[in-house]
Amino acid sequence: QVQLVESGGGLVQAGDSLRLSCTASGRTVSDYSMGWFRQAPEKEREFVAVISWSLVSTHYADSVQGRFTISRDNAKNTVYLQMNSLKPEDTAVYFCAASSDYEPMTEYEYDYWGQGTQVTVSS
Repeated sequence: QVQLVESGGGLVQAGDSLRLSCTASGRTVSDYSMGWFRQAPEKEREFVAVISWSLVSTHYADSVQGRFTISRDNAKNTVYLQMNSLKPEDTAVYFCAASSDYEPMTEYEYDYWGQGTQVTVSS
């Protein structure tokens, strides 16, 4: 019922910034909590950030706290991930996802996933 498309990934140097976007169709993002996950090669998918559908609260993984900011524009049906001070360890495919839960932080709590966008940070 929900289709998610990420964009904004690319190749950057350590210390640079990127802004990822996730646009939804089929349903408005206001119906869901929206999260970002990432998966590096041969590693498990890990939680990055989530923004709730109700009180507009946010939560971040410790590894990105203070560097990444998640936001949403419900009128545009879009969720963003602003990534600053990027590190080589941030290199991964980044996925956006939608959940009916309030602040889901595990992949099993998400119902819909985008195709992913590659972020590569060189040193």
